[in-house]
Amino acid sequence: MMEETAARRAAEKLFAAHTTNVRFEAFGPQDGPAAIPDAYDIQDRFVALLRPEHGEAAGYKVGLTSQAMQAFCGISHPIAGVVLARRIHRSSATVRLAAFGRLGLEFEIAVRIKSDVAANGTPHSAQTIARHIEGVCAAIELVDDRSADYSNLDVRALVADNSWNAGIVVSDFATVWPDLEAARGRASRDGAPVGEGFGQDILGHPFNSVAWLAHQLGSRGERLKAGQVVMTGSVMKTIFPSEAASYRFELEGVGAVEVRVDV
Repeated sequence: MMEETAARRAAEKLFAAHTTNVRFEAFGPQDGPAAIPDAYDIQDRFVALLRPEHGEAAGYKVGLTSQAMQAFCGISHPIAGVVLARRIHRSSATVRLAAFGRLGLEFEIAVRIKSDVAANGTPHSAQTIARHIEGVCAAIELVDDRSADYSNLDVRALVADNSWNAGIVVSDFATVWPDLEAARGRASRDGAPVGEGFGQDILGHPFNSVAWLAHQLGSRGERLKAGQVVMTGSVMKTIFPSEAASYRFELEGVGAVEVRVDV
């Protein structure tokens, strides 16, 4: 575990960078996390600084769950971040580009947790985690990468920065859903296609993402709780809007979600 004072100082640096809209960059050698667990220590304290404005933890995002996203970021494993209550938006919400350092949209499958997931030391699988899931929906994650340089990305700094989660937009949750492995998701901008993917692009199955998260939280003495929302990961590469437009993500057999981006 990272020393408390150092973790708090790093979190305050991150908070100030967001407040002043400074470009994303790695920490210096003297003030950054030495390992991924240290990065999550910083994330915990950074999220605590966000809570007064954005509310309590209402769920999590799992990122870098597809080969496309891992290749895009040059990182070979998933990462997690916290979703705060007042950053959860219903479909057809409007967001403004000016509110972000640089807004990215990720087109995802989200789930809602039905019952607490106890950390028993045995990693869950897609099959064992399924009994803890009560709903599935189409979702769009709002990420803020603050114009990061993807050619030299420090995963520890990314994790510390709440894995770039800046909110989510969700459709209604379906209580009955099709085979998510084969479910196709299609994204469009003002009605024109911009990309697509399948549930299997998320670690083979979206529930594998939830299982990974349950293990990750358990390793830190935490757990998934009933009612929380989990963003399981994007089925395609991130889209970075540069002008006003409407985006829609349709997930076969589940539903559709829309977000309007204004300048």
